[in-house]
Amino acid sequence: MARVIDTIDPLSLEVFWSRLIAVVNEQATALIRTSFSPPVAEAGDLSACVFDARGNLLAQAVTGTPGHINSMANCIRHFLATFPVETIRPGDVWITNDPWKTSGHLLDITIITPTFHRGKLVAFFGNICHVADIGGRVFSADARELYEEGLFIPITRLFIEGKPNEELFRIIENNIRAPNEVIAELYSMTAANDVGAARLLEFMDEFGFTTIEPLADEIIDRSDRAMREAIARLPDGSYHNAAMTDGYEEPIRLQVRVDVKGDSVLVDFAGTSPESRYGINVVLNYTHAYATFALKALLAPDVPNNEGSFRSLTVTAPEGSILNCRRPAPVAARHILGHFLPALIFGALADVVPDRIMAEGSANLWNTQFHGFYRDGSRFNLLFFNAGGTGARTGLDGLSSTAFPSGISGTPVEIIENRSPLVVLEKSLRTDSGGPGKFRGGLGHRLVIAGLRADRPYSFSPFFDRIRYPARGLQGGQPGAPGNYYLRHHDGTIERPNPKATVYPEPGTEIWIELPGGGGLGDPRERDREAVLADVRAGLVSPDRAESDYGVRLMRREDGEWEVDDAG
Repeated sequence: MARVIDTIDPLSLEVFWSRLIAVVNEQATALIRTSFSPPVAEAGDLSACVFDARGNLLAQAVTGTPGHINSMANCIRHFLATFPVETIRPGDVWITNDPWKTSGHLLDITIITPTFHRGKLVAFFGNICHVADIGGRVFSADARELYEEGLFIPITRLFIEGKPNEELFRIIENNIRAPNEVIAELYSMTAANDVGAARLLEFMDEFGFTTIEPLADEIIDRSDRAMREAIARLPDGSYHNAAMTDGYEEPIRLQVRVDVKGDSVLVDFAGTSPESRYGINVVLNYTHAYATFALKALLAPDVPNNEGSFRSLTVTAPEGSILNCRRPAPVAARHILGHFLPALIFGALADVVPDRIMAEGSANLWNTQFHGFYRDGSRFNLLFFNAGGTGARTGLDGLSSTAFPSGISGTPVEIIENRSPLVVLEKSLRTDSGGPGKFRGGLGHRLVIAGLRADRPYSFSPFFDRIRYPARGLQGGQPGAPGNYYLRHHDGTIERPNPKATVYPEPGTEIWIELPGGGGLGDPRERDREAVLADVRAGLVSPDRAESDYGVRLMRREDGEWEVDDAG
């Protein structure tokens, strides 16, 4: 018999919650397996979420990035402001890439599908994907206005009662460089939402639900209470931190104040640099996404991420600052600064929760966007991700070549060479790039690329930072190695372009990309000497740095293996 849930016992709630997670995980899996975009199919640059009929974020898939997932938290309310509930019909599908309403730049498209159960609106399924192209400039930080960065799609209907909005599809198809891939991606995203909706309806029928709102209220209220309890354990006060980043033409200052009062937190970025003339600006929605992620990861990592997780958190930044830019500021590379925010907040609270803290890491993804032509004249367009080292954590070394806070995977060499005329000449960890500490920072890696299977110049847009300002250590830990980037031309000359400006290499020019390492945690002289020895044997630390940084002198045995020189 159909019923509305009045009270939910803990055992039933666990069953219902597990089913919801299974629903959104299957939604995400369908998206990954049908995607035409390497950032989605290979790296997991996506989100997949379910909302109740009021627009409250209820559950998210385990894959995805905070910049996508947390920026979706308020998106349904924007859609409902355009399409009131009484106008929604079964089969409608909505779309937008408005940076200020979802994920922060035009290349991230959001697809929302209203879900009906026996004629009644019961939920929304949504996902965000980074598509292969959106027209305008090739994906880069070079633009001076949003209008240069590509096709802006306001909130509109992609499907109307199950039928494609042909006019919109034609507009999109005729304004992008990769129409086949992007149009196919829109269908893939729509199909993934349909998979999630089908599984939710099966779940509702199985348990006789006519609505999920009471279940949503229970989940959201529990998350809210748990988050507030975690905050209440902190001492009231204002906690501060500031950091410098490379910027585009000049350094950028990021500044934060974290106010803890009772069971709520205010994060204020006053004092941060003003908007940039280039596309490294961040919309407040994206700033909110990574600030709330940081607080939840630090204070209550086990609490489900949903509407309730955010109710006790307020995030502000001055309008016109680089973390709350105004339309039409360029925002394509908003992730560069957005990814610095968790470490900034961790640093502010380092003395409050010293046993849970994490040193600074490489922070931003070193995105690499390539565009050009094969020898036969056909076009290629490839975005792939690289990550440096994460900061060391209490009791644990940092992770090498691992994205944080984005959660995106690196792209295998085989995918790079299969989807482009590029050849990867080297990919290896950078010895000594992890910041020394009682717990060592993670290492960055070296990547050397050349377009050896092309016959003309191609465009390369880098998104690199931490070249001037390396990741800082904490509690006596030392900084990680800064990043490095240059071009080696045919004649052996070295060129060092702006690490955020598009260049046009000749096919044989080598692109050298050396990613930064994470900061160390604690005094390096307190590091276990067997751990230092293991690092040297693995090639992560050189013998010279083992002695100079950690005070551990090594010697070679007759078999060539390193061992600790006890006499030294």
